[in-house]
Amino acid sequence: TEYFTGHQLLTMKLYDSVFKKINLTNMYILASVTAYLAVVIAACSLNFQRALPLFIITVLAIFVICWDFLIAKYGERIAAFFSPGKSYLEKQWFWLKWVLCAAFIITIICWLIFDTAKQGSRQLISFGGLVMYVLLMFIFSKYPNRVAWRPVFSGIGMQFILGLFVLRTKVGFDVFNWLGIQIQTFLEYSDTGAKFVFGEKYTNHFFAFKVLPIVVFFSTVMSVLYHVGFMQWLIGKVGWIMQIFMGTTPVESLVAAGNIFVGQTESPLLIRPYLPYITKSELHAVMTAGFSTIAGSVLGAYISFGVSASHLLTASVMSAPASLAMSKLFWPETEKPTLTLRSGLQMAKGESKNLLEAASQGASTSIPLVANIAVNLISFLALLAFLDSALSWVGSLFDYPQLNFENICAYVFMPFSFMMGVDWEDSFIVGGLLGYKTFFNEFVAYERLSKLIHNREKGGSMYINGVKQYMTVRSEVIATYALCGFANFGSLGLVIGGLTSIAPSKKKEIAGGALRAMIAGTVACFMTACVAGTVHKFGVPYSQ
Repeated sequence: TEYFTGHQLLTMKLYDSVFKKINLTNMYILASVTAYLAVVIAACSLNFQRALPLFIITVLAIFVICWDFLIAKYGERIAAFFSPGKSYLEKQWFWLKWVLCAAFIITIICWLIFDTAKQGSRQLISFGGLVMYVLLMFIFSKYPNRVAWRPVFSGIGMQFILGLFVLRTKVGFDVFNWLGIQIQTFLEYSDTGAKFVFGEKYTNHFFAFKVLPIVVFFSTVMSVLYHVGFMQWLIGKVGWIMQIFMGTTPVESLVAAGNIFVGQTESPLLIRPYLPYITKSELHAVMTAGFSTIAGSVLGAYISFGVSASHLLTASVMSAPASLAMSKLFWPETEKPTLTLRSGLQMAKGESKNLLEAASQGASTSIPLVANIAVNLISFLALLAFLDSALSWVGSLFDYPQLNFENICAYVFMPFSFMMGVDWEDSFIVGGLLGYKTFFNEFVAYERLSKLIHNREKGGSMYINGVKQYMTVRSEVIATYALCGFANFGSLGLVIGGLTSIAPSKKKEIAGGALRAMIAGTVACFMTACVAGTVHKFGVPYSQ
């Protein structure tokens, strides 16, 4: 009796200790939330216009928290309530999908007719290019007779909706323009660390001491956000939206969403435990998503070149659904996916134990990335100079000393750039940029594009010795969207090596599908550029 009494007392003390800790934690959370809301109310009372961004963020956060709470507690009841409607739609889906497709196509055609009457015919070229790329991908599809058109049309539809919201509405334009300004301001804080390490004249070596520190800073921030769980939450929500609208599997949707924020070798780590069990089509989609977008860490570097931050952000978001659309068109699903339930997927968590360790790990993780960027640029630019010299020598034998790598790429990619909606006189220049991006990397291409942008902003003669010095704003914008992806031959080896290391059992499938994935990723970027050329109202920031 004494033993059991002592045991019960010990148990009661243990429970009491646990409950005290839980209550203490809840009190801290409640106090923190109360203090935060008090700050928001005080800020709004003093100057509501100045506190508007904080107010909007708070309202969105409250909405999301309430949504997650309702889904977690009443998700099954909500699903049961809507199940009769879902069953009815599934029964009628055979004819309903054709009605929706027809309505979508008729809406696009009518919109193009009225928009062309107001804006001119240049938008029609971009739309024609979009149709051309879809047809080419269908013709060269792995299994043309097995294509599921829902992801294709849904992906293109999502691109148009995002493009119209950002490029044609005042709210969308203001939101992304505000985000771009905030990111630019945020990235400038990396100058403090660069100045301390490299001295007051660090900007004299712009790329090494100004651009590369931004990559380190951004990597640190992403690691911290990953540690607190914000990135996993955000990627999960974006992936869920794409899964619902496009009908893609959870694995494909999560990786496509992840590639908006992280790199092509980091995003597969989100679904690392499931990689050995995915189908060939899903694996192709995972690789395509990596090729068609850029990482948040290098996004800051491109912004520092002088490329529009709002257009880069828009391109990163729009290319995610495009990557899934092109992947499902170029390599349709022929197997039965084993992972179909969103609730069955658990994203990998960070290994750091606290915020300081997460920040340190993020900075350390950026070392190979920074070194990789630096050595690749040194080697690629040196190789490019050698190729230009060799080609010029060959060209001089035939009285054409102007022959160089850019000219060859320009002739190859010129038709593709023109079909995106680039002005004919600029399509040769954009074709050269696409060649740099494909055969070298997007860093080289954006560096060249930034020079063209700076030349236009400075003004001066458009032609010097018959060579065009800058392009129109329309051509610059379309080029910005077309270049916004990792689809190049250097990344091809990176993807094969990275995925093989975390999924050795898929080595043969990875090597066999990587080239097709790179092509699909390239076309996804081209499609994003076509949509931008179709919906962007050049000359004014948004529709009046």
